[in-house]
Amino acid sequence: MRLSTRFQSVVIIGLLLLAAVPAAAQDDGGAANLDELLRLVEQGRANDQREQRQREADFRKARDQQKQLLRDSGNLRSTLERRSEELETAYDANELKIAEVQDQLNNRMGTLRELFGVLQQVSSETQGLIESSVTNAQYPGRGEFLSGLTRKLGSESKLPSVQEIERLWFLMQQEMTETGKIVRFPATVITSDGREEEMEVVRIGGFNIVARGKYLQYSPETGNLSELSRQPQNRFTRTTEAIFGTDSPVTFGVDPTRGQILATYLDRPGMRERIAQGGIIGYVIIGLGILGLLLCLERLVVLGLSSRKVTAQLQSDTPRDDNPLGRVLIAAEQNENADVETLELKLGEAVFRETPSLTRALLFIKIISVVAPLLGLLGTVTGMIVTFQAITLFGTGDPKLMAGGISQALVTTVLGLTVAIPVVLLHTLVQGRSRRIIHILQEQSAGIVATRSEQRHS
Repeated sequence: MRLSTRFQSVVIIGLLLLAAVPAAAQDDGGAANLDELLRLVEQGRANDQREQRQREADFRKARDQQKQLLRDSGNLRSTLERRSEELETAYDANELKIAEVQDQLNNRMGTLRELFGVLQQVSSETQGLIESSVTNAQYPGRGEFLSGLTRKLGSESKLPSVQEIERLWFLMQQEMTETGKIVRFPATVITSDGREEEMEVVRIGGFNIVARGKYLQYSPETGNLSELSRQPQNRFTRTTEAIFGTDSPVTFGVDPTRGQILATYLDRPGMRERIAQGGIIGYVIIGLGILGLLLCLERLVVLGLSSRKVTAQLQSDTPRDDNPLGRVLIAAEQNENADVETLELKLGEAVFRETPSLTRALLFIKIISVVAPLLGLLGTVTGMIVTFQAITLFGTGDPKLMAGGISQALVTTVLGLTVAIPVVLLHTLVQGRSRRIIHILQEQSAGIVATRSEQRHS
């Protein structure tokens, strides 16, 4: 009974193993019965044992290699430790030797160390002076030597040679000498339109360089000479050509700041830029000023001619109709037989008829002289509003942000006063001439009426 049960268990296990055999094994001639299955199981167990023994052998071999690697690493560490100790010993010995040598150097140099310190300072200052000097355009390359000498003097392991010290002295003497000369030499100049041209330039000491009647600017960063995009006023440039054409003394303006004043001149606004800063109000003021000046000139010419003709009429007994006084006298002759009252009215009418032509445009000129400063005040107020708005938005850290509003405020004020002052003067002159002619007409009319009245009573 028990044997039968065990046999059944073996059969079931065999069937399960047979079911677990992959299809590949069946394709290779798998077990067809229980004996074959048993043989395959024993064969698989043998293969597993061989693989297990192979893995154990590989493990033992790797373990032996690890021991050898560990021994090699230990030997290398010992070697490196001994090398480190040797290097530390050598480093300590070198530190002592360096300190000893440094003490010897300090003792031998003595006061020369202070001398070299002063020499380094002089070399550095001379380098900055020469590199920014206009003489460097004629003698380039001096800055490189001075830069190397300054670095050498700053090093504690190098000392300058006698030749280098002598050259430093020579460069200082050369700079002092050249700043007192006026020299001509050829140079490459960058023109205002960006072209490079070879031309003869004149260096006036260490102040200016000119060529072809124009001032040049030296750039220390690039070592180039270039024409100023905006030249100074004519009173400064008209003598630059004379330097090339004569050896006699020439009046010439120099820049004692070695070109800084000329460089800042580029930032100065011109006349058009200043007018543009006034904005629309500035242009309105200028328009009114031009109109007022034209009217004043027209009135001066017309009233001047009329005044001459009236003066000539006063010296003549024959009335002419080409002047106001002549036309008034003609009106008197036409009413020769009228009574005194009628004659007075006719002469008054004739004077009134001449008055509009003599006083024409005077009121408008006066209005311009009053409105121009008021417009300038309006521009001042609007400019200050712009300035306060800039302060509100950006603060007071950058003055350039407020410069636009301040410029508008000041420019419009200047324009308003510039227009008002001459217009007021011209208005006074024109009004005086007009009043003089009207006064002569009234005086002559009153004289004619008085003469006629005396004749009637006599």
